[in-house]
Amino acid sequence: MRMSAAPTSCWNPKYAWLLIDRASPPKRAAHERVRDFGEIYLSYDESAVRDQASRCIQCPNAGCVVGCPLANRIPEWLALASEGDFLGAADVSGSTSNMPEICSRICPHERLCEGACILNGRAEPVAIGAVECFINEYALRRGAVTAATGPPNGLSVGVVGSGPGGFACADELAKQGFAVTVFESQSTPGGLLANGIPGFKLDKAVVARRIGLLRRRGVQLCLGVRVGWDLSLRELQERFDAVFIGTGAQQGKVLDVSGADLQGVIQALPFLVGANAPHSPGGPSVDLEGKRVVVLGGGDTAMDCLRTAIRCGAREALCLYRRDLANMPGARQEYANALDEGAAFQLLAKPVRLEGTQTGGVIRVHCVRMELGPAGAGGRRIPRPVAGSEFAVPADVVIVAYGFDPVPFPPGSDFCCVETNEWGGIVVDADQMTRTAGVFAGGDSTRGPSLVVHAVRDGRRAASGIMRYLGAQ
Repeated sequence: MRMSAAPTSCWNPKYAWLLIDRASPPKRAAHERVRDFGEIYLSYDESAVRDQASRCIQCPNAGCVVGCPLANRIPEWLALASEGDFLGAADVSGSTSNMPEICSRICPHERLCEGACILNGRAEPVAIGAVECFINEYALRRGAVTAATGPPNGLSVGVVGSGPGGFACADELAKQGFAVTVFESQSTPGGLLANGIPGFKLDKAVVARRIGLLRRRGVQLCLGVRVGWDLSLRELQERFDAVFIGTGAQQGKVLDVSGADLQGVIQALPFLVGANAPHSPGGPSVDLEGKRVVVLGGGDTAMDCLRTAIRCGAREALCLYRRDLANMPGARQEYANALDEGAAFQLLAKPVRLEGTQTGGVIRVHCVRMELGPAGAGGRRIPRPVAGSEFAVPADVVIVAYGFDPVPFPPGSDFCCVETNEWGGIVVDADQMTRTAGVFAGGDSTRGPSLVVHAVRDGRRAASGIMRYLGAQ
């Protein structure tokens, strides 16, 4: 860490970024952390967090706020943290986010707030995510985060799904005195936060603690209820003044090549659920001990699968991705952690056929090398195969991490009257309301697979929309 040799009287905090290097929180050694599912990052100490927060120059038109989907008041709580007022900083942080200690762990900060930091290009950006995690953990561990609510207003809302969108919507409404009931199909609330994201990124106790705060606000949780199967939309409308749908997008995109139906070819989400929540229904346990695992895809889910496979005893964990590293959608931090933990990568490689054994198990993935051609309509360069570049890699298990689509409601369910678009996403307006009056939706069920922070934003918008809608009624 660089420190100035200038006397204290010349110290100008606006130039702390020149004198103090960015420092990430300490991280457990790779050889140690691959033995368990515990979080890999440790916390700053109080001195370090004050130093890191002081690197913010408090620019008047803060790019970090614009870059944050929640428009978090980042410079304000960085200033308080730099002064050692961690409780005040946490209070400001919690004013715009319903789960700041969770988002700070799993947001791709380099693409959001830190990517928009004005220091980029002159120095490393402020360690916004790590400071956010520290101040909120500091407050939570001291019991300084309250579950206060307004007086009951006589209105009720039913929320479908306890993932980040449903959680944020329920939390915001409960603060304003609404009676809120959340329906969750799983036996454990929290959606993918609890059942899908590996513990080495997000400890389950962190999610359970936040769910506990939701319960203390008076939110009722009904678990093991499959809305559309066990409960109809009409029943929800008769029981509640408004409804929010936050069912997410958990139907894996298929692998469309010969051999995709071989034994040992599995979808990413069932694999992660089985490894992280082995007692959950629909979460099969897969024995990877000593096996060669190939993961298809380049997003954060693919990184989660690679790192989980290593912890499950895989002999090899190889990622195949059809574009290059610059175009890989996964967070760079997660890519680096996967490399540290022993994962391998074959970039610009696309599977074209899976080869099986005589007993029907997968044994090889046949691939072709790719090159990036001209940019397509979306601006990304389109990968195209290189002639004569075929090759094969051995595999005992192939995990498909090509992304997800919304899970359709069962045929014949009255939820089918809720309008969806061509890929199954629920159509909503600026207030997150569907074309069915009083029925709102948000998160991945409306936008497709996206970030947790986007789902939180949708849930907060829907809560505001519900309040306006019911106020107008």
